[in-house]
This record gives sequence, C-alpha cells and structure tokens, in this order.
Amino acid sequence: MSDRQELQNDETTNAKQVILPGATIGMVGGGQLGRMFAMAAARMGYRVGVFCGSSDEPAAEVAAFTVCGPLTDHSAIEAFAKRCDVITLEFENIPADTIAACGKHAPTYPDASVLAMAQDRWTEKTTLREAGIPVAGFEPVYDRESAIAAGDLLGWPIIVKTCRSGYDGKGQHRLNSPDDAATVEWAGAEGGEDCQPPWVAEALVPFEREASVIVARTLDQRVETFPVFENDHQNHILDETKLPAEVSSEMQAQAREIAMRVAERVGLVGLLCVELFVTEDALIVNEVAPRPHNSGHVTIEACATSQFEQHVRAICGLPLGDTSMVVPAASMLNLLGDLWQAAEARNASPNWEACLETPGVALHLYGKHAAPAGRKMGHLTAVGDDLPEVSQRLHLARERLLSELG
Repeated sequence: MSDRQELQNDETTNAKQVILPGATIGMVGGGQLGRMFAMAAARMGYRVGVFCGSSDEPAAEVAAFTVCGPLTDHSAIEAFAKRCDVITLEFENIPADTIAACGKHAPTYPDASVLAMAQDRWTEKTTLREAGIPVAGFEPVYDRESAIAAGDLLGWPIIVKTCRSGYDGKGQHRLNSPDDAATVEWAGAEGGEDCQPPWVAEALVPFEREASVIVARTLDQRVETFPVFENDHQNHILDETKLPAEVSSEMQAQAREIAMRVAERVGLVGLLCVELFVTEDALIVNEVAPRPHNSGHVTIEACATSQFEQHVRAICGLPLGDTSMVVPAASMLNLLGDLWQAAEARNASPNWEACLETPGVALHLYGKHAAPAGRKMGHLTAVGDDLPEVSQRLHLARERLLSELG
C-alpha cells in the first residue's frame, strides 16, 4: 500500500482527524487565492507555508514561510511538504503529480484524483454526465474535420475549448459555421498528444444569466453550500458578482443540490465552485473548480463565514461555518490591469483616495507588481439593503479610480 493510500484509505480513522489552530497548513500556489486563504488561516491561529515559483508572489508576501521552486521539483516538494500538517491548493492547473507527491508527507486536499478530473475538460464533463449532473451536449475534437462533425451533431454554433488549461476565455473559440473551423490552429492545443481528445466541442447554451455555487465538504462528509452568486462577465473575464442571485428560490435550492452532488461524486475534501448557466427553466453546469473562486470573494463581507475561512475549516476537519448572508445585498467588482494602464497613460496612478470616498466600499489588492491588461489585480466590495443601489455605488467607486487627482 502506498503512503498516500495509508494516509487516506481508512476513512473511519481519518474522519476523526482534526487539525487544530497552531498547526501548519501548506498552500501549493502563490496567487491571490492563496494570499486570501493565508490571511484567513492566520486569523484563526494557523501558520501557512506557501510553495510557489518566487518569493514575490501574492501569497508569499503574507505567508509564515515560503519554499520557492518549480512545482515539479520533487526535492522542493519534499522540503515543503515535510513542514506541513495538512496541504491544499489554490489553482487547479498545478500538476496532479505534485499533489500526489505532497500526499506522501501530509494529508492533501483535494487529492490528486480530484485535481486530475478538473484539469481535463473531457474527463470533467464525462464524470459529471455519468453522475447525472446536467451539462451541455459535448463531443471530442481533434482537428477541423472532427470539429465540423461535432457542429453538425450538436447544432451550430458551437464553443470549442482546449481540454487542458485555459481560463478567462483563453483557449476558446466560437464556431458559427463549418467555415470557422478553418480559423483554428488545431495542433496548438495545450497538452498536445498527451491530452486525448485535445479539444472538446460544446453545444451553445442560450442562458439568461450565469451563476455559481461554492460547496465545502469535510473528510467525514459534512457539507455546506454558500448562497447562489450571479456573475456578469466582460471579455470572458468575471467583472461583477452579485449576491443574492436573481433566480427563483426553487432554482437556488436546485443549484445548491447540484453542487453537493458534484462534491460527493468526486470525493471532494475542501472547497469546490460549480459554475452554472441559468436558462428559462433549467440549470446547466459549465465547469467546476476544486478551490476558492473569484465569485466567492464577496463572501468576505457578505456572509457569516467567508469562502477562505470555510476552506480552512473543511481541510482541517473543523465544524463548517454558517454560510448565510449577514446583509440583504452585496456586490463585488474586479479590478484589472487595464485600470493601471489607463492611469499610467496619464502619468498617474489609480486614484485610491477618490475611490474610497465612496461610502461602504472595501478595497482588496493582491500585491501583484505588474499590471498587464486583463490581469486580476484586486477587487472592490460593497454591501447594503438594495442590490441595484449597491451595484451602482460600487461602479461609481471603480470609475473614480480614473478621476483626476486633486
């Protein structure tokens, strides 16, 4: 039996394992999700060590210690994992082999099998469909001819995505007709020959809005879901998350049930976000991410327990927190590198003073040093009694970032 199996095969024994404050949590990945997780864990009395590429990554700046190196470097993995009592991750594009290697030294959640599922769209969608989870029709794509065949079968237009990597719209193509299939560089899919199929074609879903649900699950199978978030995207990147979502109570209950079913099906320990298309009369799962999610940032101000605290609770075997809203309405706006570039074009910086003059606006910056267009640099959150008013106030605060300095 492998070390990994010895650590996690005996669910009866492991279900009693509670990792208490004072212990060390390992975070694989150094981005903003790891940063906000580390801040939440530190507030609860945990030490957080980060394994990432360099010491200037967002999570490394707030960690108790950092181990730097390629995420495939097994000597670095061992040096990191041996210092941890439990290990988790902040992004699903971390090599599954890295997580499996971490699991030889400390309990690691989610485990490598969950990560491997989420890293491959074909595997993900097949897993969900086999579990009876509603997904859009999909077909494998290898080249121009198979893309056309998929479009003919699913109905035009179709969305073609690389099976590996790709987020915020990267690695995606909308094909409106067979002629569009000639515009894609089919040999350029992430993963190449190691990923079969390299592409997946999906039927276009005529949705009314996009939503997401975050679910937490412990090793002993306790489960909690957050309220349903409503998400607005610009250029395939999340722009605004609103809470509560404008969907019926029946659909909200259905969305939360879907999230719990997904978590159970994949054997999740930790946190998982389920992204959904909301149609006139149905919910369709778009994709899942076994980690905290951009749409969940609003929980820091809006819910009794934030997604990051819930992540700590889930992997440490603590009681899961209350996910109910503590305010009637809340909204979150992303701040992208475009804002910094627009300010620099005027030989200025974003006008933080004017932004924060807007009543009730919370600022979260991620400590990133370069601000290319489209990069998530931070977010703003506001809460209140009326969702349209909260959203309007938040947009005003963001607009003020580009106002003239006094």
